[in-house]
Amino acid sequence: MQANVGDVLRFPGRKVGSAEHRVEVVEVLGSGGEPPYRVRYDDGHESEVFPGPGCVVDPSARRTTPEPGN
Repeated sequence: MQANVGDVLRFPGRKVGSAEHRVEVVEVLGSGGEPPYRVRYDDGHESEVFPGPGCVVDPSARRTTPEPGN
């Protein structure tokens, strides 16, 4: 898996019928676009993730969330 800053990671819901989770990549911590990634959730909190099976990189869904403090 390779992602760039601004790409959206889509994680499938954990149960049938549950919504997928979407997070924005704000920093690539691995080399060459590889995981781990620092991501921002819709509520503004950030964490480091190592995406597992089922996760999809969606560069076309780039978010326009402003950086904190901007």
